Amino acid sequence: MLITRYNPFNDFRDLRRSFDIVNSIISGVEAKKDENSLVAFVPSVNTREGEDAYYVEVDLPGIKKEDIDIDVEDNVLTISGERKFSKEEKENDYYRIESQYGKFSRSFSLPEKVDVENIHAESKDGVLEVVVPKLKEAEKKAKKIKIK
Repeated sequence: MLITRYNPFNDFRDLRRSFDIVNSIISGVEAKKDENSLVAFVPSVNTREGEDAYYVEVDLPGIKKEDIDIDVEDNVLTISGERKFSKEEKENDYYRIESQYGKFSRSFSLPEKVDVENIHAESKDGVLEVVVPKLKEAEKKAKKIKIK
């Protein structure tokens, strides 16, 4: 007979393993759900900062600019819209149509010192570019303070 010392932390380790198994099962189910969903479209985004502005580039191939909304509320930039895609093939012996539909939305927290009034956007070749200008700060001058 083998005698081992009781370690109460072994119970926590076993409990942790059980939670990890449950979490992996839930994650697997959610991943499969997203792959087969018609609303699984999430556009790719590139962001960069320039000297005078922030730039947000969103890849939206095949989406008309009329189907895109850009809103700014409480210093959050939201780009949303709907993807409507239909591909139709007619041949002598078959007829096939593929359709992809889905809504998308991407949100970005803006820094405090941006010029919300002058944000502008342009769409070209399936890429939407949103330009968020920075506020121009007054030049900071050094000031010497005398002690009285």
